Amino acid sequence: MADSPAYYTRGTIECWDFIRDQQLNYHLGCAVKYICRAGHKDSKEQDIEKAIHYLQNELQHTYAESELDGSGGRVPSSVFSLPERF
Repeated sequence: MADSPAYYTRGTIECWDFIRDQQLNYHLGCAVKYICRAGHKDSKEQDIEKAIHYLQNELQHTYAESELDGSGGRVPSSVFSLPERF
């Protein structure tokens, strides 16, 4: 079994243990992963943009589910815009 990289093991709990403990789905778990490692591996900006990308996807899915069950409204277009370079 491979050792976890240092950028995921800072603090008192590993990132994936937190994700499991909170029972987060794939997209929210990926966002947490990128937030946890931001500034500790590669580009901080790139990791933050990746986290936003996963959160936007999860939000889009949540809005779509809300529209299907009648509990939500329209999705604001600003929710899905990322910086040009992303």
